[in-house]
Amino acid sequence: MATDRKIALITGANKGIGFETARRLGALGAVVLAGARDKGRGEAAVERLRAEGADAHFVHLDVTDPDLIERAARRVDARHGRLDILVNNAGVNVEWPANPPSRVGAGQLRATFETNVHGVAAVTNAVLPLLRRSAAGRIVNVSSEMGLPAWLDGSAMPAITAYSVSKAALNMLTLLYANELRDTAIKVNACSPGFVATDINDGVGERTAEEGAAIEVRLALLDADGPTGRFVTDAGVLPW
Repeated sequence: MATDRKIALITGANKGIGFETARRLGALGAVVLAGARDKGRGEAAVERLRAEGADAHFVHLDVTDPDLIERAARRVDARHGRLDILVNNAGVNVEWPANPPSRVGAGQLRATFETNVHGVAAVTNAVLPLLRRSAAGRIVNVSSEMGLPAWLDGSAMPAITAYSVSKAALNMLTLLYANELRDTAIKVNACSPGFVATDINDGVGERTAEEGAAIEVRLALLDADGPTGRFVTDAGVLPW
């Protein structure tokens, strides 16, 4: 089904920042493909988006499940023939509120990396052929300032080790994709939505999900002169 509107896939779109990103992109006229691993919650989120007038569709997508990822990519291809925007929003934090490295188990690291790093790579690779068909493909990786060594150096904030290390790896992955795709129309950036109150931190963040989604939407809709291979916050570009 061809359309001149942007086709946007958002992972983890059934709640929090992912839902608000989907809502805002839908309000701006994009066709929203709301990815979620829980069917019931994903379908409920799509109904909410449609009630606000969005052209929204549920995509059953668990970023740790290769079969679901492949099926999702095939579905996007069959229905739309391309993808303009990928927002890798799904993420986990298994050690809230904090864990120094001496107390983090290998299982916590594996579980965190499985979603925050491996999942991003798996989804991105599956839909990259579709993004290459876009006149202006955009990949937005939702990261964190806690993955920036310069930000953590000397910080009084308690360590959240597995999460921070996974986001550092995601930042490097962002740079590698940006370099690979530099001669294409695809732009790849990482962003920090800030300290947002979500399930990932038991709702103790300082910002709303709507506020956090603003940077994701901004990067999803970058024009041709926009940056690639950058870490961006509401305040601007931060050094890696």
